[in-house]
Amino acid sequence: MQFYQLKILKNGVSAFAVILFFSCDDGSSTLKQINQFNENPVGIAYDIHMTYTDSAEVKAILTAPLNLDYTHLSFKYSEFPEGLKIIFYNNNNEENTVVADYGILYNQTKIVDLQGNVVLLSDDGSRLETSQMYWDSEKEWLFTEQPFTFKNINYDMAAIRLDTNKEFSKFQTGNLTGTMLVKEQKDSLNLDEKQ
Repeated sequence: MQFYQLKILKNGVSAFAVILFFSCDDGSSTLKQINQFNENPVGIAYDIHMTYTDSAEVKAILTAPLNLDYTHLSFKYSEFPEGLKIIFYNNNNEENTVVADYGILYNQTKIVDLQGNVVLLSDDGSRLETSQMYWDSEKEWLFTEQPFTFKNINYDMAAIRLDTNKEFSKFQTGNLTGTMLVKEQKDSLNLDEKQ
């Protein structure tokens, strides 16, 4: 009689385990969906126009056909997958423009990563071309570690690495190739003046 009860108990435990196994399957898939990382944008905007100001003075205007907003993530950013255009304004209200095929604005650092056919045009006719450029909107500074070309009236050069202000009046670069117009200054110690 004990053998018969043990067999029933064993079959009952087996049936309970099978039911438990199948019932856990639905719960685990629901749990996986809840815990799955959501990489979809929290917002999508078309034909955007963003204005950056400082003390009620317009410093830059960013336009783009498409903006994907990922500000719900721990490292917040906005993506411009179809390209963007930024117009910078200096103190004389002169325009310098940059266009790129793709861009990302990192909200916490206020840095824009410009990629693909990046072209910067200055109000004096200067032109800079590179494959990637970063713009620090708070410091109004541009920099890249990629090869670039720069042309204006005085310069026709190529180099790798560039740090510059938005007016291109202060810049540092790596090894240069190309031509530059240099003015020769006379030495203040002239032997003819001493005689």
